[in-house]
Amino acid sequence: MHESETREALLRELEVVNKWADDQKGLWFWEKLGRIPFMILDRITPQMVHNKIGQALDEIGSYIQKGGSYLTSEKEVVKRFTKRTDNPHLTVEGIANLALSDMDEVSEGIVGMRKKVAMTQGATTGIGGFLTLSIDIPFILGISLKTLQEIAISYGYDPNDQQERIFIIKCLQFVSSDIVGKQAILQELSDFNKKDMEKREQTLSQLQGWREVMVSFRDNFGWKKLFQMIPIAGILFGSLINKSMISDIGETGRMLYRKRRILEKLEEGRTSEI
Repeated sequence: MHESETREALLRELEVVNKWADDQKGLWFWEKLGRIPFMILDRITPQMVHNKIGQALDEIGSYIQKGGSYLTSEKEVVKRFTKRTDNPHLTVEGIANLALSDMDEVSEGIVGMRKKVAMTQGATTGIGGFLTLSIDIPFILGISLKTLQEIAISYGYDPNDQQERIFIIKCLQFVSSDIVGKQAILQELSDFNKKDMEKREQTLSQLQGWREVMVSFRDNFGWKKLFQMIPIAGILFGSLINKSMISDIGETGRMLYRKRRILEKLEEGRTSEI
């Protein structure tokens, strides 16, 4: 535990995260309505587009096992901390020992940077309307995974570890889930820090349906993406929609990883008192 962080301060931060979790409630009507546009699109989308999206989903599915092309480099994130701490030998493991405030600021900066990239991509693909949607969806899935990985590193967790990739996919699933699903995922992740391999294996087993997770992620933003299909006007819609999507991803990742790090710091404090 960082020397400037008292148990009381960490408990206050934990309360902030728990309040955020309690607020993750939405209108089931809009969640279901959001899937309607893609039900329509599935009927009119050329098979070539379907195949391309399916291929992207297959590639993302392999991320759980080996990371693949979606495994991000930790160097850029570590470099942000190096500038703050003047420690050229800092590692991901070392980040775990830094102050929570440093982790928060770096992760917030990363999300801000990723939102700008997503906005640019959304504006670019919005020019072509319907046809370029097949490019934007795989891109958003990819940048979402990389954003979550960089957030993981910001809180001292290594996405090279398969267990962390499971946690990251669960974060992604959380964003696209309904109220009941969100509560179930929060419950699953509440014990993630515990070295209980049986529970982790159960979580991995649940993720065998990863394709449903990704399709759900796509469908969840269906009604928003429908506006992006309007040629030219899609430039504005695409930019704003992508920014909103990465903002939601970033907030979820930061809150769930903050909670894990706070709990670990509290546990370290208890151990040191014994």
